[in-house]
Amino acid sequence: MPKIVTKIAPKPKLAQQIKVAAYARVSTGKDAMLHSLSSQVSYYSKLIQGHEGWQYVGVYADEALTGTKDTRENFQRLLADCRAGKVNMILTKSISRFARNTVTLLETVRELKAIEVGIFFEEQNIHSMSSDGELMLTILASYAQEESLSASENQKWRIRKGFESGELVNWRFLFGYRISKEKIEIDMETAPIVLEIFERVIAGDTFGVISRDLNSRGLSGVLGGKWCVQRIRDIVGNEKYTGNAMLQKHFRNNHLEKKKCRNTGELPMFYAEDTHPAIIDEDTFNAAQAILHEIQSKQKNRPAPKHSEFTGKLYCPHCGKNYKRTKSSGTVGWNCSTYLSQGKAYCHGKKIPETTLKAVCASVLGIQDYCSDTFTDRIERIEVPEANRLRFIFKDGSINERTWADRSRRDSWTEEMKQAARERRKNQCQEQ
Repeated sequence: MPKIVTKIAPKPKLAQQIKVAAYARVSTGKDAMLHSLSSQVSYYSKLIQGHEGWQYVGVYADEALTGTKDTRENFQRLLADCRAGKVNMILTKSISRFARNTVTLLETVRELKAIEVGIFFEEQNIHSMSSDGELMLTILASYAQEESLSASENQKWRIRKGFESGELVNWRFLFGYRISKEKIEIDMETAPIVLEIFERVIAGDTFGVISRDLNSRGLSGVLGGKWCVQRIRDIVGNEKYTGNAMLQKHFRNNHLEKKKCRNTGELPMFYAEDTHPAIIDEDTFNAAQAILHEIQSKQKNRPAPKHSEFTGKLYCPHCGKNYKRTKSSGTVGWNCSTYLSQGKAYCHGKKIPETTLKAVCASVLGIQDYCSDTFTDRIERIEVPEANRLRFIFKDGSINERTWADRSRRDSWTEEMKQAARERRKNQCQEQ
């Protein structure tokens, strides 16, 4: 008797939902007022969540000056999530919102296409996974890039025409002044600080002494920040405090990178006189420039410093700055850069003798004699949580802490220091 087999139909499979995300970007000061970032986020959230078969992943949104750069934080986060398999499809408004650089756009589209992540550009009605999608994207992205170049060149032309006529283009802030669209006037609260800085530089005070004194008196610096050597130097070298202005001292290298470059003769510069009220006179400015040029000349003639393997490795967790190598009275050590520039009031970092640092490194590395190559290969950084304690963070993620003891004054003397002391005693005896 033949066997009777009953065939059972398979259960219908549930359709796998597509993981969908959206990317939105607005250009600050351009279309943010017309179509805000929040409205784009709301629009895409409702669109994705209301579509059958789509799983809402989220809206990745950036607010940026342009679409020509690839430094957009959330755009990079979106790409990382695509690579991790968290996203199957991306919705975006248009090609120009996604990127105006043709090369970057196509590289991104091809990379995502290789991992089966599609991009749908609403305005152009193009899906990157379609057969003719890449051809259309190439044509339209090239157009968007040329449009960006044209807009950049028009802006440059307007700015340079303004320079030629002595116009202070895009001048928004200068310490010592109050600047608005209508006028530029001296700020009576901060202008005296500018005058004091020039007078003290001419009198012989160093930039470090001036910055530490201003901070100790509670006087705020540029944009409310602390004073430092570079900010003092910037003020002393700025001709605008004389009421005149050197225009086009900097320029942007191109419309894609927009890197700010110092003008060393690539473009013409223009010196405009009496463009705004002066805080100091020409004689004071010229006297300060003579001192500044003298300092620059001495620094230029110094031999280039040799970078130590510890440079950029020693980190102060109190103020967030790195330690710097110092040399004093024949001894070499490392101390927090904030302590060196601002003093003990701003960071209580303690100097670490370099010989001690090397000895502790050899101990934590388990070697008898210190080796710079071994240190570089294995140590990521060193933190100094408190005096006489070092925290070593290895490249494999492990952590090891060590303490070190201060050497006695006798042990800390180098042969050079001992020889200098003998010479001093010898000279003293001869004078008697």
